[in-house]
Amino acid sequence: MKNRSSFVYVLAICFSVTGNLLMSKHLTVSAEQISQFRGPDGNGVYQETLPNTWSITDKESIAWVADVPGGGWSSPVSAVGHIFVTTAVSEDDTRPKGFEGGVQSMGAFFSSKPPNAAYRFEVHCFDEKDGNLIWKKEISSAKPPHKIHPSNSYATESPVSDGNHVYVYYAAIGVVACLDLSGDVVWQREIGAYKTGMDFGTGSSLALHQGMVFVQCDNEQESFIRALDCESGEEVWNKKRESRTSWSSPVIWENSQRIELLACGTGTITSYDPSTGEQLWKLTGLGGAFSASPTFDRERVYLGQSGRNSRGPLVAVKAGASGELGLDDLADRNLGWVVDAAGPGMSSPVCVDGLVYVLGRGILSCHDASSGERLYRERIKDASSVTSSLWSVGNEVFTMNESGETTVIKCGKNFEQARTNSLDGLFWSTPSSTNDALLVRSVDKLYCIRK
Repeated sequence: MKNRSSFVYVLAICFSVTGNLLMSKHLTVSAEQISQFRGPDGNGVYQETLPNTWSITDKESIAWVADVPGGGWSSPVSAVGHIFVTTAVSEDDTRPKGFEGGVQSMGAFFSSKPPNAAYRFEVHCFDEKDGNLIWKKEISSAKPPHKIHPSNSYATESPVSDGNHVYVYYAAIGVVACLDLSGDVVWQREIGAYKTGMDFGTGSSLALHQGMVFVQCDNEQESFIRALDCESGEEVWNKKRESRTSWSSPVIWENSQRIELLACGTGTITSYDPSTGEQLWKLTGLGGAFSASPTFDRERVYLGQSGRNSRGPLVAVKAGASGELGLDDLADRNLGWVVDAAGPGMSSPVCVDGLVYVLGRGILSCHDASSGERLYRERIKDASSVTSSLWSVGNEVFTMNESGETTVIKCGKNFEQARTNSLDGLFWSTPSSTNDALLVRSVDKLYCIRK
C-alpha cells in the first residue's frame, strides 16, 4: 500500500426499543422492536423523529457525552432506556487509527505479530436519559489469535437487541453471547476465530429475526453463515460459504414476496430462507470482497462494492428472484438492473422514496431505483474519508466523514446540500438511533444528540 487511495479501497471494514415481547420457542419480533446496525430495518432508513441538525458548539443539541474505553467501531444499540456498546480493552488502551495513521503504520503492521497480552472484551450499558454508566460486563479476557489492521478494532461487529436482550459478537475471538438488560450472561457460545485476508480483521455485524440471531463469518479458512436460537444459543442451522474474507453485514429483507436473509461475500450475494438456511438465489460475478452492506425497499435490494483499482457495479435484484444468477441474467430475465462502475466503497448505500444514494471515492451518486438511471453525481467535501454508512431521516440523507463532519443532502432528483453538522473526534462507526435520539460513536466517546 503505497498511498491513501490504495489503502482506502484495499481496506474494507464495514461497519428504540420499548415494550415487552411475547415469549415462545421462537420470539416474534417486529422491526420496530429491533435495534441493530443501520437502524430498525437494517437498511439505513431511520425514524423521522430524529434530529437533523447539531454542532459541537451548540451544547443544546447534544444531550450528553460518555467516555468509552478501549477500541471498537461497532455501532451502539438500544433497548428500554439502555444503550449498549461493545469494546475491546487492552492494557495500554490501544485504539484504532484513522486513515492517515493507518497508512503511516503499514510498514510496522506487516512485520507485526498478534497481541502478546489479553484484551478484555466488554459490553458497556449507558442510561439513555443522561449517559451514566449503568453496568459493564466482561464477556472474555483473551489474546486474539490474529492481528488486525491498525485502523480496525477487535470490536467492530455491531450487536443487536430484541428489546429484552442484547446479543454481541466478537469475531476476533469467535464468541457470541446473549445478555439480559441487567448485564447477566444468559448464554455464551464459541464459534471459532479465523484468519482474515491480509490480516485486516473482521467487521460483519449480527442480524435478528423470529427468535434467531444470524452470524456471518467470511474468512480465509472456513466461511459460514449460522443461525443461533435466541433463547438458548443452540445452533438452528449452519451453511458453509464459498466466500473468502468480506466485511459486509447480513440483513433481513422483508419484501413484497417473502422474507429473505441476504449475505454479501467475495464477488457474490446469496439469499437464504432465514428459517431453514435454504438458498433461495445467488448472484455471482460482482468482483472482489464486499465491505458495504445492501440497502433495500419492498421491491428491490441494492448493492455493490469497489476494489483497490476499480469501482464495481451497482446492482438491483427484484423481489422473487430464484436460482443461480449472473449479471446478464438480471436484464435478460427482468430481475433487476446493473450500472457499471457505480458501486459503493466502504459506506453502505441508502434508498429513500424511489431514489438510491451511493457514496464511492468521495462522490455521491443518486440513481432511480426502478431503472438504475443516474440522476446526478457530485463530489462531497472530504468524503473520501467516510467509512460510516449513509443514513436518512425524513427527506434528507446524511454522510459523516472520519473527522465528524456530517454533510446533509436533501432528497430529490437534483443535488442540493442542506447543511453541515460537526462533532469533534475520530469517527468510523455508523450512527444508530433510539426513538428520538441519534447515537454517534467516536474512537473514545459516545454522543447522544436530541432535538
